[in-house]
Amino acid sequence: MKFTIAAALAVVAALFEFTVVQYLKVGDAVPHPVLVFGVIAATVGGLEVGLAWAFVGGLAVDILTQRPLGSSSFSLLIAVGVGGIVGGFLGRIRIVAPIGATAVASPLYSMLILLTTTALTTSPIPSAAISSIVPSTVYDVILAAAFGPLAVAIAARRRDVERVAW
Repeated sequence: MKFTIAAALAVVAALFEFTVVQYLKVGDAVPHPVLVFGVIAATVGGLEVGLAWAFVGGLAVDILTQRPLGSSSFSLLIAVGVGGIVGGFLGRIRIVAPIGATAVASPLYSMLILLTTTALTTSPIPSAAISSIVPSTVYDVILAAAFGPLAVAIAARRRDVERVAW
């Protein structure tokens, strides 16, 4: 059930990334909601949930943006997997784990998506794309700081309620 919900929400995040994100640019910085919420899902729900999010969300992003099929999925699987592992290591400070995990996963995702898209098409890597990696990482970390602790708190509260109910 949780994988189905993760997949459905990943498609919603991909639609949001395709339609609304172009209006949320700040300079060169572009947010990646599919990545950020995938890392949050991996930190809160477990690595399997995050990977399901990454795969389905990546396919949706590829289809919507007309990138080579599988390039976003591959990049998201690697980045969300690394983010989930980093979030797991930050288990003692769980409330800020999504922020640290996003700080690691975002530049990795940006570099991987540039490399895979360039490798699968004939276009060279534009220099503007390389210069936007750091501002986009900052934007993603701010997005994770806004939503990550909230998701961690909700999941912790839900676990406490389930524990009391038994």
